[in-house]
Amino acid sequence: MTSTDSRYYATAGATDEDLNSAPQHHAQGGDWSDLSAEAERLGEERIVVNMGPVHPSTHGVFRLLLELDGEYVRELRSSTGYLHTGIEKNMEYRNWVQGVAFCTRMDYVAPFFQEVGYALAIEKLLGITDQIPRRASQIRVLLMELNRIASHLVAIASSNNELGATTMMTLGFRAREDILRIFERITGLRMNHSYVRPGGLPDDLPEGTIEYIRELLPNVKATTEEMMDVVKENPIFKARHVDISTLPLAGMLALGMTGPNLRAAGLPFDLRKTQPYCGYENYEFNVPVKDKSDAYNRAVLRFEEIFESFHIVYQVLDALEESEGEPVMIEDPKIAWPSKMTIGTDGQGQSFEHIKEIMNDSMESLIHHFKLVTEGFSVPAGQAYQLVEHAKGTLGVHLVSAGGTRPYRAHFRDPGYSNLQTLGMMCEGGMLSDVIIALASIDPVMGGVDR
Repeated sequence: MTSTDSRYYATAGATDEDLNSAPQHHAQGGDWSDLSAEAERLGEERIVVNMGPVHPSTHGVFRLLLELDGEYVRELRSSTGYLHTGIEKNMEYRNWVQGVAFCTRMDYVAPFFQEVGYALAIEKLLGITDQIPRRASQIRVLLMELNRIASHLVAIASSNNELGATTMMTLGFRAREDILRIFERITGLRMNHSYVRPGGLPDDLPEGTIEYIRELLPNVKATTEEMMDVVKENPIFKARHVDISTLPLAGMLALGMTGPNLRAAGLPFDLRKTQPYCGYENYEFNVPVKDKSDAYNRAVLRFEEIFESFHIVYQVLDALEESEGEPVMIEDPKIAWPSKMTIGTDGQGQSFEHIKEIMNDSMESLIHHFKLVTEGFSVPAGQAYQLVEHAKGTLGVHLVSAGGTRPYRAHFRDPGYSNLQTLGMMCEGGMLSDVIIALASIDPVMGGVDR
């Protein structure tokens, strides 16, 4: 009889006869001496190793606890939180527009996806989804697809660098640099742009930007092709990646895997096709798939997605030439700032025309501008959930409004965080040397994981 049974019958005023008739519990499962001997044997043969938190092999401040049997991984546990910033909680103390400056810093390798997803969710709450100017949606698509190219280049380049192929990293970052130049020309910043706003964009493309993009894209494309030539048929690369970290489709679906890794298993799940947003239904592009999700196919599929993004970007550039001069912000004065924000000639601050408008020409504009910037606009009470096809997979944005000028709750489903759930299934039973390959093929960014 267990001590719990004794306490129960004692408090119930049971007699000795009741205690003797109480249910008896016996431990089963083998001789204890045999079990203890087995545990002692395993303790001598297996060791626990901490991998990380260190950059770059763990793709950021990410820690893995590995139980090793020789060079084989028997058990893997992930430990996150070393880069935790409390971004989602901080957003509850800022107005709706200020929230953009927070969410753009989550996955800092692909910031525009968070900005667009957040803005689309707010626009759902405001009921203005159909009022967003066409040109604003076109520019959003342009920025997201350029960002997808840059993110995939970083994924491929950094994963190869972790295996000793430094040339691949220099090539990848060289191509990404041209894309960052485009971002800087449009937004004033290379990263953490805060450029996408609820209702549209704060400003149109600077003059000559379309020509500038057309001038740089061939360089990015040529470097991407060079990277493919270096590794795609390289026997060393294939030996390290083919049939490594293989994951079945059923396992990925059960663990919430999305993005390029899921499509490598043969499922063409892409929100740009299944639930289009920002006018993606107006562009022609394919969803690349493979027949097996191993580390090799994941890398090759990212290359193919880069070229599909190039195809979309060129279509957007043609559309932007047709929509030149159209507005990029909703006309509702309760949401749009009264004077167009324009980057100065030095790439920073605001233009003279903007300052002149609110400081000299219109006292009403100045007062309204001050109220919008400091307090923000009110969003009707309710909640909205928005999905976006992030470079890493499905990004979910859940916003709750209590009817005020700031979110009551903001929560993001970061695809990198969800995809990390599959790491144990990929690595357990495999070699220690393949853990880095598996982690790199997931392509997590710790800013999004630890948001």
